[in-house]
Amino acid sequence: MKTVLSIGFLFCCTLLFLFLDSSSSLPLCVDSRAPFTLNTTLKFCPYNGSTCCNSIQDAQIQKQFQQMNVSDTACSSLLKSILCARCDPYSGELFTIQSTARSVPVLCSSAIPANSSQSKASLQDFCSQVWDTCRTVSIINSPFSPSLQGGGGLPANKNSTKLNELWQSKTDFCNAFGGASNNESVCFEGEPVALNNTDTPVIPPHGLCLEKIGNGSYLNMVAHPDGSSRAFFSSQMGKVWLATIPEEGSGGQLELDESSPFVDLTDQVYFDTQFGMMGMTFHPNFANNGRFFASFNCNKDKWAGCNGICSCNSNVNCDPSKIGTSNGAQPCQYQTVIAEYTANGTGSNPSSAESAKPTEVRRIFTMGLPFTSQHAGQILFGPDDGYLYFMMGDGGDSGDPYNFAQNKKSLLGKIMRLDVDNNIPSASEVSKLGLWGSYSIPKDNPFSEDKDLEPEIWALGLRNPWRCSFDSEKPSYFFCADVGQDLYEEVDLITKGGNYGWRVNEGPYPFTPTDSPGGNTSIKSINAIPPIVGYNHSQINKNEGSASITGGYVYRSTTDPCMFGRYLYADLYAGALWAATEDPENSGNFTTSKIPFGCAHDSPIPCDSGPGSLPALGYIFSFGQDNKKDVYILASTGVYRVVPPSRCNYTCSQEKASTAVPPSPSPSHASHLSNFNGYLFLQLSSLLLLLMSFIC
Repeated sequence: MKTVLSIGFLFCCTLLFLFLDSSSSLPLCVDSRAPFTLNTTLKFCPYNGSTCCNSIQDAQIQKQFQQMNVSDTACSSLLKSILCARCDPYSGELFTIQSTARSVPVLCSSAIPANSSQSKASLQDFCSQVWDTCRTVSIINSPFSPSLQGGGGLPANKNSTKLNELWQSKTDFCNAFGGASNNESVCFEGEPVALNNTDTPVIPPHGLCLEKIGNGSYLNMVAHPDGSSRAFFSSQMGKVWLATIPEEGSGGQLELDESSPFVDLTDQVYFDTQFGMMGMTFHPNFANNGRFFASFNCNKDKWAGCNGICSCNSNVNCDPSKIGTSNGAQPCQYQTVIAEYTANGTGSNPSSAESAKPTEVRRIFTMGLPFTSQHAGQILFGPDDGYLYFMMGDGGDSGDPYNFAQNKKSLLGKIMRLDVDNNIPSASEVSKLGLWGSYSIPKDNPFSEDKDLEPEIWALGLRNPWRCSFDSEKPSYFFCADVGQDLYEEVDLITKGGNYGWRVNEGPYPFTPTDSPGGNTSIKSINAIPPIVGYNHSQINKNEGSASITGGYVYRSTTDPCMFGRYLYADLYAGALWAATEDPENSGNFTTSKIPFGCAHDSPIPCDSGPGSLPALGYIFSFGQDNKKDVYILASTGVYRVVPPSRCNYTCSQEKASTAVPPSPSPSHASHLSNFNGYLFLQLSSLLLLLMSFIC
């Protein structure tokens, strides 16, 4: 019996060690939720971008700090940083050790040698600094009380307010509150946690695991601005649905009623292979104003509202009478439109709306298209500036013969940036101002530096930008996938006034047009920005002899920690996926790898099998991102979500999971555990400790 207990003890210790060793530092808040992104810095705590605090929590921390009534300036500064650590994206690890919630974060201490994963080569002994600075300072309602930490200090005295009244010595204090940074944990050194650039492995993930949650085919997905688990999905035909997304791992499917769309714009939208509803977006203040926008194509022969100016005109050295189209249509018979609509919610709560009328509130933009392809059409609001970005292709025909993409007076082959909130001209003023619709021009658009540019233009030299996105943690990173012609598909990092080379270049290669009625641009006359990553057509197994890139998102969810920080994109026809990694961080240098993918064995909807039993995604139209930053693939065969790698038996050393987990947890717990790996870590640690105490 004694031998059995010894073996059991050894097994539990080994299992616990392996489990603890498999963990690694991930952004996670104290409440086990993923951090979110703020557009501004908090008023009290020095956090912006990714954080675990909103303005209300920031104000609560400020109130707590003020009630402590700390008179010493140096100690006061340290105490503020410690309280504000609850806003740190890594606060889940800083404030929780071995399932025990702490009153203060783990203070970096030299008592334990550090295998430093944090930003400084040699972490300061912050714990000693706190003791030395605050040892004799009175702190009312001190967070350093032994009773809050679990005991170990001097005998309790309700009147004690100083560290040397609560703790015997610096050693006792730092044994209670101190710790070191290593590959499995982080500690607090008085500033927001910053990990080394080398923390992000350059080795690509072993595989991307997908679960299928819907059978519909959609072109756009936009998370509901209210922050809930709802999202809007739209079809190329012009219908928009409001859907509820199930918790990951719950076994649920997308809750969407195809017979009851949120709004139906099919009467305005012209739908064909190259035409349809190409984009939708919701105003940043949608919760209060109910404003949303749709980008679509129309046919002026079928709808009187299709009445914009032709993009082929004398201002851009283009004669519409000399343009021929492949299907016999007249130049600018088809147009691109951005229209504004309003939700039918209550006046005080538009977010509650479950439907909207297909009646335009305002025409934002209309422009006639010279040819019948390559007109992109995505729209989205900038997370930092609140302006509307509009992606426009070169208008079509092989090789952009009229050189629209390089013509600074043409809006084709451009990314535009419009203000739809301020100083909006009336319909009668639009033509007088030279605008293409009802919007104003942001004063810091590139035309202020390059007088030759049309004022709407933010970036130029694109062929057909198909799906762009801002990095939710680094909004200055604006990614666009640009569809190539015959040779190369590219991803560009878009900057103000950037010229991305088409049709002087196709990706990194020089391009020679076969027809140039619109003239040529010399490569020496532009400062073309090369793509950050891409692929040759010869590198993929093409379906139907074609290749066409589909842009995605920088993965910022904790669901798949091995994908975190990587830009995910795909090919429309090949059904292939890639992940691009910036190395080193903030360098602008990216490497990319094709990523294998599989279907979760417990997918709510079984994935259709393709070659080698891989999920048959069909055509990959687009990507989506929900309010938890989980990423979705919108394919012709359905809606797929990226889920934890372990659900496909892929190995990810950063995934906080263990073989000791029961194989079939209840759906309610499965959802919670798979989304919040920190919670899983705490629960399993407690379970293993309990087993050890029972056996021993």
